Amino acid sequence: MKKIISSERIPIKLWLDDIESGALEQARNLANLPFAWKWVAIMPDAHQGFGMPIGGVLATDGMIVPNAVGVDIGCGMYAAKTTLKTIEERDLREILERVKGVIPVGFDHQTSDQPWKGFHDAPDIEIIQQELKSARRQLGTLGSGNHFIEIQKGDDGHIWVMIHSGSRNFGLKAAEFFHKRALALLNKSPINLPDRDLAFLPIESRDGKDYFAAMNFCCKFALANRALMMDRIAEIMGDVAGAGIIERINIHHNYAAFEEHYGQEVLVHRKGAIKAAMDTVGIIPGSMGTSSYIVKGLGNPESFQSCSHGAGRRMGRREAQRNLSLAYEQEKLKGIIHGLYSTRGLDEAPGAYKDIDRVMENQKDLVEIMVKLKPLGSIKG
Repeated sequence: MKKIISSERIPIKLWLDDIESGALEQARNLANLPFAWKWVAIMPDAHQGFGMPIGGVLATDGMIVPNAVGVDIGCGMYAAKTTLKTIEERDLREILERVKGVIPVGFDHQTSDQPWKGFHDAPDIEIIQQELKSARRQLGTLGSGNHFIEIQKGDDGHIWVMIHSGSRNFGLKAAEFFHKRALALLNKSPINLPDRDLAFLPIESRDGKDYFAAMNFCCKFALANRALMMDRIAEIMGDVAGAGIIERINIHHNYAAFEEHYGQEVLVHRKGAIKAAMDTVGIIPGSMGTSSYIVKGLGNPESFQSCSHGAGRRMGRREAQRNLSLAYEQEKLKGIIHGLYSTRGLDEAPGAYKDIDRVMENQKDLVEIMVKLKPLGSIKG
Protein backbone atom coordinates (compact mmCIF):
# COMPACT_ATOMS: atom_id res chain seq x y z
CA MET A 1 0.00 0.00 0.00
CA LYS A 2 1.24 3.46 -0.90
CA LYS A 3 -0.85 5.82 1.23
CA ILE A 4 -4.00 6.29 3.29
CA ILE A 5 -6.27 9.33 3.04
CA SER A 6 -8.11 9.92 6.31
CA SER A 7 -9.96 13.17 5.60
CA GLU A 8 -13.30 11.60 4.57
CA ARG A 9 -16.02 9.68 6.45
CA ILE A 10 -14.03 6.47 6.07
CA PRO A 11 -10.39 6.08 4.96
CA ILE A 12 -9.21 5.60 1.38
CA LYS A 13 -6.37 3.10 0.97
CA LEU A 14 -4.37 3.53 -2.21
CA TRP A 15 -1.95 1.16 -3.92
CA LEU A 16 -0.62 3.95 -6.16
CA ASP A 17 0.86 7.38 -5.54
CA ASP A 18 0.02 9.02 -8.88
CA ILE A 19 -3.77 8.83 -9.01
CA GLU A 20 -5.42 11.27 -11.43
CA SER A 21 -7.52 14.05 -9.89
CA GLY A 22 -10.83 12.79 -11.32
CA ALA A 23 -10.32 9.28 -9.94
CA LEU A 24 -9.30 10.68 -6.56
CA GLU A 25 -12.43 12.83 -6.40
CA GLN A 26 -14.51 9.74 -7.16
CA ALA A 27 -12.70 7.82 -4.42
CA ARG A 28 -13.55 10.59 -1.96
CA ASN A 29 -17.19 10.43 -3.02
CA LEU A 30 -17.19 6.68 -2.35
CA ALA A 31 -15.66 7.20 1.07
CA ASN A 32 -18.49 9.58 1.99
CA LEU A 33 -21.33 7.23 1.08
CA PRO A 34 -23.32 6.62 4.29
CA PHE A 35 -23.34 2.85 3.70
CA ALA A 36 -19.68 2.45 2.64
CA TRP A 37 -18.00 0.04 5.05
CA LYS A 38 -14.57 0.07 6.73
CA TRP A 39 -12.59 1.84 3.94
CA VAL A 40 -12.33 2.21 0.17
CA ALA A 41 -9.50 0.36 -1.61
CA ILE A 42 -8.00 1.81 -4.79
CA MET A 43 -5.87 -0.52 -6.90
CA PRO A 44 -2.63 0.49 -8.70
CA ASP A 45 -4.30 0.54 -12.14
CA ALA A 46 -7.01 3.00 -11.05
CA HIS A 47 -8.41 5.62 -13.40
CA GLN A 48 -11.63 7.61 -13.67
CA GLY A 49 -14.85 5.83 -14.56
CA PHE A 50 -18.57 6.53 -14.14
CA GLY A 51 -19.23 7.24 -10.46
CA MET A 52 -16.52 4.92 -9.16
CA PRO A 53 -12.93 4.66 -10.37
CA ILE A 54 -12.07 1.66 -12.51
CA GLY A 55 -9.67 -0.21 -10.26
CA GLY A 56 -11.81 0.45 -7.18
CA VAL A 57 -13.09 -1.86 -4.44
CA LEU A 58 -16.07 -0.83 -2.32
CA ALA A 59 -17.61 -2.81 0.53
CA THR A 60 -21.14 -1.82 1.51
CA ASP A 61 -23.60 -2.66 4.26
CA GLY A 62 -27.07 -3.32 2.86
CA MET A 63 -26.78 -1.42 -0.42
CA ILE A 64 -25.75 -2.25 -3.98
CA VAL A 65 -24.47 0.37 -6.45
CA PRO A 66 -24.87 -0.50 -10.16
CA ASN A 67 -22.09 1.86 -11.26
CA ALA A 68 -19.75 0.32 -8.69
CA VAL A 69 -19.97 -2.84 -10.79
CA GLY A 70 -19.84 -1.04 -14.13
CA VAL A 71 -21.63 -1.17 -17.45
CA ASP A 72 -19.85 -4.29 -18.73
CA ILE A 73 -21.13 -6.62 -16.03
CA GLY A 74 -18.99 -9.73 -15.69
CA CYS A 75 -16.23 -8.44 -17.95
CA GLY A 76 -13.12 -10.47 -17.30
CA MET A 77 -10.27 -12.62 -18.54
CA TYR A 78 -9.79 -16.16 -19.79
CA ALA A 79 -6.28 -17.58 -20.02
CA ALA A 80 -5.45 -21.05 -21.34
CA LYS A 81 -2.09 -22.79 -21.17
CA THR A 82 -1.40 -24.94 -24.23
CA THR A 83 0.81 -27.96 -24.79
CA LEU A 84 2.86 -25.98 -27.30
CA LYS A 85 6.38 -24.90 -26.30
CA THR A 86 7.04 -22.95 -29.51
CA ILE A 87 4.99 -21.74 -32.46
CA GLU A 88 6.12 -20.97 -36.00
CA GLU A 89 5.27 -17.50 -37.32
CA ARG A 90 3.38 -18.94 -40.28
CA ASP A 91 1.24 -21.02 -37.90
CA LEU A 92 0.67 -18.00 -35.66
CA ARG A 93 -0.49 -15.91 -38.60
CA GLU A 94 -2.79 -18.66 -39.85
CA ILE A 95 -4.30 -19.14 -36.39
CA LEU A 96 -5.00 -15.42 -35.99
CA GLU A 97 -6.59 -15.19 -39.44
CA ARG A 98 -8.79 -18.20 -38.82
CA VAL A 99 -9.82 -16.87 -35.40
CA LYS A 100 -10.96 -13.63 -37.07
CA GLY A 101 -13.13 -15.76 -39.33
CA VAL A 102 -15.04 -17.49 -36.50
CA ILE A 103 -15.14 -14.86 -33.72
CA PRO A 104 -17.02 -11.63 -34.56
CA VAL A 105 -15.40 -8.46 -33.20
CA GLY A 106 -16.57 -4.90 -32.62
CA PHE A 107 -20.32 -4.56 -33.10
CA ASP A 108 -20.61 -7.72 -35.19
CA HIS A 109 -22.74 -10.61 -33.92
CA GLN A 110 -23.11 -14.26 -34.84
CA THR A 111 -25.30 -15.03 -37.86
CA SER A 112 -27.26 -17.66 -35.92
CA ASP A 113 -28.29 -18.38 -32.33
CA GLN A 114 -25.51 -19.93 -30.24
CA PRO A 115 -26.14 -22.86 -27.88
CA TRP A 116 -25.91 -22.33 -24.12
CA LYS A 117 -27.95 -24.23 -21.53
CA GLY A 118 -27.82 -21.17 -19.27
CA PHE A 119 -30.38 -19.36 -21.40
CA HIS A 120 -33.00 -21.71 -19.92
CA ASP A 121 -32.17 -20.38 -16.43
CA ALA A 122 -32.60 -16.70 -17.26
CA PRO A 123 -34.36 -14.92 -14.37
CA ASP A 124 -37.83 -13.54 -14.98
CA ILE A 125 -36.64 -9.95 -14.92
CA GLU A 126 -37.86 -7.47 -17.52
CA ILE A 127 -34.53 -6.32 -18.94
CA ILE A 128 -33.06 -9.84 -19.02
CA GLN A 129 -36.05 -11.27 -20.87
CA GLN A 130 -36.01 -8.30 -23.25
CA GLU A 131 -32.35 -8.88 -24.21
CA LEU A 132 -32.41 -12.70 -24.48
CA LYS A 133 -33.09 -12.82 -28.20
CA SER A 134 -30.14 -10.61 -29.19
CA ALA A 135 -27.89 -12.23 -26.55
CA ARG A 136 -28.23 -15.58 -28.31
CA ARG A 137 -26.27 -14.09 -31.21
CA GLN A 138 -23.83 -12.16 -29.04
CA LEU A 139 -22.54 -15.30 -27.35
CA GLY A 140 -19.04 -16.12 -28.60
CA THR A 141 -18.27 -12.57 -29.76
CA LEU A 142 -15.41 -10.35 -28.61
CA GLY A 143 -16.83 -6.86 -28.56
CA SER A 144 -14.91 -3.61 -29.00
CA GLY A 145 -12.79 -1.13 -27.05
CA ASN A 146 -10.10 -2.78 -24.96
CA HIS A 147 -11.33 -6.34 -25.52
CA PHE A 148 -8.77 -8.60 -27.15
CA ILE A 149 -7.57 -12.08 -28.05
CA GLU A 150 -3.85 -12.66 -27.66
CA ILE A 151 -1.41 -15.51 -28.16
CA GLN A 152 1.50 -15.28 -25.74
CA LYS A 153 4.73 -16.96 -24.72
CA GLY A 154 5.06 -17.71 -21.01
CA ASP A 155 8.26 -17.81 -18.99
CA ASP A 156 7.05 -21.28 -17.96
CA GLY A 157 8.01 -22.43 -21.46
CA HIS A 158 4.45 -22.73 -22.79
CA ILE A 159 2.35 -20.89 -25.37
CA TRP A 160 -0.78 -19.35 -23.82
CA VAL A 161 -4.00 -17.86 -25.18
CA MET A 162 -5.71 -14.93 -23.44
CA ILE A 163 -9.16 -13.41 -23.98
CA HIS A 164 -10.55 -10.18 -22.53
CA SER A 165 -14.31 -9.82 -23.00
CA GLY A 166 -17.53 -9.45 -21.07
CA SER A 167 -21.30 -9.74 -21.24
CA ARG A 168 -21.62 -7.66 -24.42
CA ASN A 169 -24.78 -5.58 -24.82
CA PHE A 170 -26.55 -7.87 -22.36
CA GLY A 171 -24.66 -6.45 -19.37
CA LEU A 172 -24.76 -2.87 -20.64
CA LYS A 173 -28.54 -2.85 -20.95
CA ALA A 174 -28.99 -4.40 -17.51
CA ALA A 175 -26.60 -1.87 -15.95
CA GLU A 176 -28.38 1.07 -17.55
CA PHE A 177 -31.83 -0.27 -16.62
CA PHE A 178 -31.05 -0.65 -12.93
CA HIS A 179 -29.07 2.58 -12.69
CA LYS A 180 -32.23 4.37 -13.85
CA ARG A 181 -34.18 2.52 -11.14
CA ALA A 182 -31.60 3.63 -8.59
CA LEU A 183 -31.85 7.24 -9.78
CA ALA A 184 -35.64 7.13 -9.45
CA LEU A 185 -35.26 5.91 -5.87
CA LEU A 186 -32.66 8.59 -5.15
CA ASN A 187 -35.10 11.28 -6.29
CA LYS A 188 -37.42 10.21 -3.45
CA SER A 189 -34.63 9.92 -0.87
CA PRO A 190 -33.45 12.58 1.61
CA ILE A 191 -29.85 11.47 0.98
CA ASN A 192 -27.85 14.03 -1.01
CA LEU A 193 -25.15 12.20 -2.93
CA PRO A 194 -22.06 14.08 -4.20
CA ASP A 195 -22.40 12.19 -7.49
CA ARG A 196 -25.69 10.86 -8.82
CA ASP A 197 -23.74 8.21 -10.74
CA LEU A 198 -23.44 6.51 -7.33
CA ALA A 199 -27.19 5.99 -7.04
CA PHE A 200 -27.89 2.82 -5.06
CA LEU A 201 -30.50 0.18 -4.33
CA PRO A 202 -31.24 -1.43 -0.95
CA ILE A 203 -30.18 -5.05 -1.46
CA GLU A 204 -33.34 -6.35 0.27
CA SER A 205 -35.66 -4.29 -1.95
CA ARG A 206 -37.34 -5.78 -5.02
CA ASP A 207 -35.11 -3.72 -7.35
CA GLY A 208 -32.02 -4.59 -5.33
CA LYS A 209 -32.75 -8.30 -5.48
CA ASP A 210 -33.59 -8.10 -9.17
CA TYR A 211 -30.37 -6.24 -9.97
CA PHE A 212 -28.31 -8.77 -8.02
CA ALA A 213 -29.99 -11.65 -9.87
CA ALA A 214 -29.59 -9.92 -13.24
CA MET A 215 -25.94 -9.11 -12.49
CA ASN A 216 -25.17 -12.72 -11.60
CA PHE A 217 -26.87 -13.96 -14.75
CA CYS A 218 -24.84 -11.50 -16.84
CA CYS A 219 -21.70 -12.80 -15.13
CA LYS A 220 -22.64 -16.37 -16.08
CA PHE A 221 -23.25 -15.22 -19.65
CA ALA A 222 -19.84 -13.51 -19.72
CA LEU A 223 -18.14 -16.70 -18.49
CA ALA A 224 -19.93 -18.67 -21.21
CA ASN A 225 -19.07 -16.05 -23.83
CA ARG A 226 -15.34 -16.30 -23.09
CA ALA A 227 -15.50 -20.09 -22.83
CA LEU A 228 -17.13 -20.46 -26.25
CA MET A 229 -14.53 -18.22 -27.86
CA MET A 230 -11.72 -20.19 -26.19
CA ASP A 231 -13.19 -23.50 -27.37
CA ARG A 232 -13.18 -22.24 -30.94
CA ILE A 233 -9.63 -20.87 -30.66
CA ALA A 234 -8.45 -24.16 -29.15
CA GLU A 235 -9.99 -26.07 -32.05
CA ILE A 236 -8.13 -23.89 -34.55
CA MET A 237 -4.84 -24.15 -32.66
CA GLY A 238 -5.22 -27.92 -32.51
CA ASP A 239 -5.89 -28.09 -36.23
CA VAL A 240 -3.04 -25.76 -37.26
CA ALA A 241 -0.35 -26.57 -34.70
CA GLY A 242 -1.50 -29.70 -32.86
CA ALA A 243 -2.00 -27.76 -29.62
CA GLY A 244 -3.97 -29.04 -26.63
CA ILE A 245 -5.19 -27.11 -23.58
CA ILE A 246 -3.76 -28.16 -20.22
CA GLU A 247 -4.92 -25.34 -17.92
CA ARG A 248 -7.86 -22.92 -18.00
CA ILE A 249 -8.57 -19.81 -15.91
CA ASN A 250 -11.81 -17.81 -16.37
CA ILE A 251 -12.46 -14.85 -14.03
CA HIS A 252 -14.49 -11.65 -13.65
CA HIS A 253 -13.31 -8.15 -12.81
CA ASN A 254 -16.67 -6.28 -12.82
CA TYR A 255 -19.07 -7.73 -10.25
CA ALA A 256 -20.36 -7.62 -6.68
CA ALA A 257 -20.49 -10.51 -4.22
CA PHE A 258 -21.38 -11.19 -0.59
CA GLU A 259 -18.18 -11.97 1.30
CA GLU A 260 -17.06 -12.13 4.90
CA HIS A 261 -14.40 -9.61 5.91
CA TYR A 262 -13.30 -8.81 9.45
CA GLY A 263 -16.04 -11.06 10.80
CA GLN A 264 -18.92 -9.39 8.96
CA GLU A 265 -20.76 -10.26 5.76
CA VAL A 266 -20.64 -7.30 3.39
CA LEU A 267 -21.31 -6.71 -0.29
CA VAL A 268 -17.95 -6.25 -2.05
CA HIS A 269 -18.09 -4.36 -5.35
CA ARG A 270 -15.08 -4.89 -7.63
CA LYS A 271 -14.98 -2.57 -10.64
CA GLY A 272 -11.86 -3.26 -12.65
CA ALA A 273 -10.45 -5.39 -9.83
CA ILE A 274 -10.13 -9.13 -9.31
CA LYS A 275 -10.40 -11.34 -6.26
CA ALA A 276 -7.01 -12.11 -4.74
CA ALA A 277 -7.88 -14.35 -1.82
CA MET A 278 -5.07 -16.56 -0.55
CA ASP A 279 -3.84 -18.86 -3.36
CA THR A 280 -6.65 -17.77 -5.74
CA VAL A 281 -5.30 -17.76 -9.30
CA GLY A 282 -5.88 -14.57 -11.27
CA ILE A 283 -5.01 -12.86 -14.55
CA ILE A 284 -3.54 -9.36 -14.90
CA PRO A 285 -3.08 -8.27 -18.54
CA GLY A 286 -0.85 -5.48 -19.77
CA SER A 287 -1.25 -3.74 -23.13
CA MET A 288 -0.80 -5.40 -26.53
CA GLY A 289 2.88 -4.45 -26.45
CA THR A 290 3.69 -5.39 -22.86
CA SER A 291 3.67 -8.40 -20.57
CA SER A 292 0.68 -9.96 -18.85
CA TYR A 293 0.72 -12.04 -15.68
CA ILE A 294 -0.81 -15.12 -14.14
CA VAL A 295 -0.83 -14.44 -10.41
CA LYS A 296 -1.70 -16.03 -7.08
CA GLY A 297 -3.53 -14.02 -4.44
CA LEU A 298 -1.95 -13.29 -1.07
CA GLY A 299 -5.28 -12.69 0.70
CA ASN A 300 -4.42 -9.19 1.91
CA PRO A 301 -7.40 -8.12 4.05
CA GLU A 302 -6.71 -4.40 3.57
CA SER A 303 -7.67 -4.59 -0.11
CA PHE A 304 -10.67 -6.80 0.73
CA GLN A 305 -8.56 -9.56 -0.85
CA SER A 306 -8.43 -7.82 -4.23
CA CYS A 307 -5.85 -6.67 -6.76
CA SER A 308 -5.69 -4.80 -10.08
CA HIS A 309 -7.39 -6.12 -13.22
CA GLY A 310 -4.73 -4.86 -15.63
CA ALA A 311 -2.31 -2.02 -16.33
CA GLY A 312 -5.01 0.65 -16.33
CA ARG A 313 -5.35 3.57 -18.72
CA ARG A 314 -3.13 6.61 -18.41
CA MET A 315 -4.81 8.42 -21.31
CA GLY A 316 -8.38 8.72 -22.47
CA ARG A 317 -9.18 7.30 -25.89
CA ARG A 318 -9.39 10.60 -27.76
CA GLU A 319 -6.37 11.97 -25.89
CA ALA A 320 -4.33 8.96 -27.01
CA GLN A 321 -5.45 9.35 -30.63
CA ARG A 322 -4.49 13.05 -30.57
CA ASN A 323 -1.18 12.84 -28.74
CA LEU A 324 0.49 9.50 -29.37
CA SER A 325 2.84 8.95 -32.32
CA LEU A 326 1.71 6.10 -34.58
CA ALA A 327 5.26 5.34 -35.72
CA TYR A 328 6.60 5.33 -32.15
CA GLU A 329 3.83 3.04 -30.89
CA GLN A 330 4.30 0.69 -33.84
CA GLU A 331 8.00 0.48 -33.00
CA LYS A 332 7.07 -0.81 -29.55
CA LEU A 333 5.17 -3.64 -31.26
CA LYS A 334 8.08 -4.84 -33.38
CA GLY A 335 8.09 -8.63 -33.46
CA ILE A 336 4.39 -8.82 -32.47
CA ILE A 337 1.61 -9.52 -34.99
CA HIS A 338 -0.87 -6.70 -34.38
CA GLY A 339 -3.51 -4.53 -36.02
CA LEU A 340 -2.27 -1.03 -35.14
CA TYR A 341 -2.22 0.48 -38.63
CA SER A 342 -3.76 3.94 -38.17
CA THR A 343 -4.12 6.76 -35.64
CA ARG A 344 -7.65 5.54 -34.95
CA GLY A 345 -6.15 2.52 -33.16
CA LEU A 346 -3.93 4.60 -30.90
CA ASP A 347 -6.57 4.50 -28.15
CA GLU A 348 -5.38 0.92 -27.49
CA ALA A 349 -1.66 1.48 -28.15
CA PRO A 350 0.85 0.61 -25.39
CA GLY A 351 1.40 4.32 -24.67
CA ALA A 352 -2.26 4.74 -23.69
CA TYR A 353 -1.69 2.45 -20.69
CA LYS A 354 0.24 2.63 -17.46
CA ASP A 355 3.50 0.75 -17.00
CA ILE A 356 2.36 -2.77 -16.10
CA ASP A 357 5.63 -3.55 -14.33
CA ARG A 358 5.15 -0.56 -12.03
CA VAL A 359 1.58 -1.67 -11.40
CA MET A 360 2.86 -5.11 -10.41
CA GLU A 361 5.53 -3.60 -8.17
CA ASN A 362 2.87 -1.53 -6.38
CA GLN A 363 0.84 -4.62 -5.51
CA LYS A 364 3.53 -6.99 -4.28
CA ASP A 365 1.57 -7.22 -1.04
CA LEU A 366 -1.56 -8.34 -2.93
CA VAL A 367 -0.36 -11.00 -5.39
CA GLU A 368 2.55 -13.25 -6.23
CA ILE A 369 3.56 -13.62 -9.89
CA MET A 370 3.33 -17.19 -11.17
CA VAL A 371 3.86 -16.78 -14.94
CA LYS A 372 4.98 -13.78 -17.01
CA LEU A 373 3.51 -13.77 -20.53
CA LYS A 374 4.86 -11.86 -23.53
CA PRO A 375 2.60 -11.10 -26.53
CA LEU A 376 3.23 -12.83 -29.86
CA GLY A 377 0.07 -11.87 -31.75
CA SER A 378 -2.98 -9.79 -30.87
CA ILE A 379 -6.52 -9.26 -32.17
CA LYS A 380 -8.24 -6.13 -30.84
CA GLY A 381 -11.95 -5.57 -30.63
